[in-house]
Amino acid sequence: MPDGVVFAESAEDVVTTMRLAAANRTPIVTRGAGTGLAAGASARSGEVVLDLSRMNSILRIDPVEQLAVVQPGVLNGELNAAAAQHGLFYAPDPASTAICSIGGNIATNAGGMRCAKYGVTREAVLALQVILADGRELRTGRETLKGVTGYDLNALITGSEGTLGVVVEATLRLRPLPVATATVAAFFPDFATAAAAASAVIAARIQPSLLELIDGQTLEAVDMALGTTYRSRGGAFLLAQTDGYGAYLEQDVLIEAIRPFASSYEKAADPDEADRLIMARREAIPSLEKLGRVSIGDIGVPRGRLAEVAVGLDEISARTGVKLRGRG
Repeated sequence: MPDGVVFAESAEDVVTTMRLAAANRTPIVTRGAGTGLAAGASARSGEVVLDLSRMNSILRIDPVEQLAVVQPGVLNGELNAAAAQHGLFYAPDPASTAICSIGGNIATNAGGMRCAKYGVTREAVLALQVILADGRELRTGRETLKGVTGYDLNALITGSEGTLGVVVEATLRLRPLPVATATVAAFFPDFATAAAAASAVIAARIQPSLLELIDGQTLEAVDMALGTTYRSRGGAFLLAQTDGYGAYLEQDVLIEAIRPFASSYEKAADPDEADRLIMARREAIPSLEKLGRVSIGDIGVPRGRLAEVAVGLDEISARTGVKLRGRG
């Protein structure tokens, strides 16, 4: 167990905590919503947890400049609900979007399903207020989309996982809610074929807002958890969305790209059906965890070589006897 927990309610609380910790050479472990999968918010004896969950105010939403100023304990889903009232949304969309905090998103440079088009958290951070290890305050960035002078300290801090300082306020870029969204679900005989289809979509020169793969074993876990029947329809699943004014035109191009590979495909008839399909992807990890201990790792590969990765994972699994499940 850690030696103690500080429940910060203001930037001043964080300043005091960091000064005392520096003076006493006590390690600080910052905690947001605790949803991370790499134990970054877990502390041990000799360490003190700095919990930011009570710093959870949305300080300002500017619908003209399309930005939000928030404290780190604000949940991703709460920010999106507030932004939607102004016809806007916050693009980073981790699977835990309903329960993860903005501070945690910034610390880990979280991505999510929409990063194919809108990028990861780093692309959404305009400015930060950070408390350094000795209690000094640092302000980075600006409140404009264009900013070309000086070092990009936003990019340095985003993804640093609390090793450079504690974020106590963030100015974030919002985007207009798409005027239209088109969703396609496709099934394939195996994961390698589905990966080849995903590469074909990229080669078709369109930019889906969402392009997600799930292999057959993960589909089985989702079916068991949600009562669905996805696995009976194929050995792999590809979920794709296009958005904006050209959503349905891009959808037509996308379908033509995947048609030679797919066993079957369907268009979501309405937003509710689209949400159900997206839920299958969001529930992939929780569904696998219900079957036993899961070790999760991310890899990055060129998009045109996804099929090679799928084949390689199968080979590793066969050689080692370790069950490997693919999603991405």
